[in-house]
Amino acid sequence: MRFLIAGGANTLFGFVIYSISILAGLLVWEALLVGVLAGLGFNFVTTGGYVFRDLTGRRFLRFTGAYVLIYLVNLGLVVLLSEWMDSAILIQAIITIPMALGSYLLMSKFVFREPL
Repeated sequence: MRFLIAGGANTLFGFVIYSISILAGLLVWEALLVGVLAGLGFNFVTTGGYVFRDLTGRRFLRFTGAYVLIYLVNLGLVVLLSEWMDSAILIQAIITIPMALGSYLLMSKFVFREPL
């Protein structure tokens, strides 16, 4: 349940930053990067502190690595779906839930898995 609350806040935060970036004229990869960089600290505190109750520095390194992978997968999906759809914001909305599930798996199995 905690992941749903934190994940919802993280997703909303990232989606708003991404959408504003797209509307401001940034390219998709730039908008995704802005969203990831803006959300990195916020998401670590909500996911690490609230969901998994672990904010150690080593976890942050793994968290950052996981977010690089999440960024690359997200970008790949947006590029792939851009072949069939024109709206980068709509594409991101469509892939939000699968990306959130993938994020949870990475966080629970790689970043915050015991022991470190």
